[in-house]
Amino acid sequence: MNGSNFDKKLTEDECERLKKSKKKQKGEDAWRPQGPRDPFTMLDSLTEKKQQEIQKALHLFSLGPSLPRNMQQAKKHTYRFWETQPVPRLGDIITTHGPIAESEVNVRKEAYSLPQGFSWDTLDLSSPRILKELCTLLNDNYMEEDDNTYKFNFSQEYLQWALQPPNWLPQWHCAVRVESNKKLVGFIAAVPADIRIYETEKRMVQVKFLCVHKKLRLKRMTPVLIRELTRRVNQQGLCHAIYTAEIVLPTPLSSCRYWHRPLNPRKLVEVSYPGLRQNMNLQRALKFNRLPKVTKTPGLRPMTKEDVGEIHSLLQTNLSKFHLSPILSTQEVEHWLLPQDDVIDTYVVEGQDGTLTDVVSFYSVSSRVLNHLVHTDLKEAYLLYISCTATDPAGLMEDTLVLAKSKGFDIFCALDVMDNMSFLEKLKFSISNKSLHYYLYNWMCPNMSSDKVGLVLPN
Repeated sequence: MNGSNFDKKLTEDECERLKKSKKKQKGEDAWRPQGPRDPFTMLDSLTEKKQQEIQKALHLFSLGPSLPRNMQQAKKHTYRFWETQPVPRLGDIITTHGPIAESEVNVRKEAYSLPQGFSWDTLDLSSPRILKELCTLLNDNYMEEDDNTYKFNFSQEYLQWALQPPNWLPQWHCAVRVESNKKLVGFIAAVPADIRIYETEKRMVQVKFLCVHKKLRLKRMTPVLIRELTRRVNQQGLCHAIYTAEIVLPTPLSSCRYWHRPLNPRKLVEVSYPGLRQNMNLQRALKFNRLPKVTKTPGLRPMTKEDVGEIHSLLQTNLSKFHLSPILSTQEVEHWLLPQDDVIDTYVVEGQDGTLTDVVSFYSVSSRVLNHLVHTDLKEAYLLYISCTATDPAGLMEDTLVLAKSKGFDIFCALDVMDNMSFLEKLKFSISNKSLHYYLYNWMCPNMSSDKVGLVLPN
């Protein structure tokens, strides 16, 4: 066969293959839907692991502005929504105490407008079905870790504890749904509280669990949720609020730092828990974080309902020392501190004469560990209150660590509020790179250091 015939033969073969390829492609295309595919549908069709990889990549390589985590970043940030709200401006030096705006006499009666296709709802948390919906929304969308390795795993019991204290109101459980399928895609809540700010006592609300579905965050639903909750709170004659956030907004009343104490170092190393001491191998970490096998404080026992009155007296005496603190009723002490499995643990020290001298409590937050072959969950204990009159705080806190470890907690977390710095370093807590900022809505007063804060908001 000469060269020209050979080239001709190749050309004919290529044409035949091309025809078959086009025919095959045409047959495959007949089964494909017309038009561009919905990117959300495409994302949902992938495995959870693949979705997490895509989300992590988008986070790492996003060129969009991130929310400020410190004051330096905050000074360069534009707060379009908060500039319209009664909150102090960044950089203001405040020396006076009082409201920023007078309470409105005529409160707006109609709800604020939502984007087309969405509607307001008030969640009935007495319904197991609705409570399960809220768990799903928060567990999938609330405060993800930056590297997408953990997600909160709130239980229904925990949410009922956090959102239904004495005198709670159902209309303050404010939600957004998709009109077409009634899917829950947004939530914000408030619970009533009496708060002491320096020498002033105010009835206000604690704002909690602000959450928007991650696929809808570009629709600017967060400001509308805040405005609608504010309207519903104003309808009850209240115009002040307290809230916390890990991002910097206008303007922090106080900024606190998280501290961590490993209880299960092996597991924390295996799941690459952020904030662990980087200069330790596993064997050294196990030795460094070793705890006694049993508690040492005489008279230490779990709280019972009969202890409520004495605990109330202990806490109120202790909390009155701080510039920002709750004014708790006996009913609130019972709600917030009476032990519930996997929600709240409280221990008291009973003296020889039967009186209570000390109290310590911590609440439970569970997380899902993503993309790990062995571990699927992480159990964190968060210090709520500790008040000592007869026992050394460091000794009582060490016993608390022992008890938390025996109950299966992997790590113990605390803020450097109140008198906590007296034992954090001594008990080998390490400071994290995360801060928690406290904010007041429609109230101005001088800033305060973290050791003057006597309030912890389970969130």
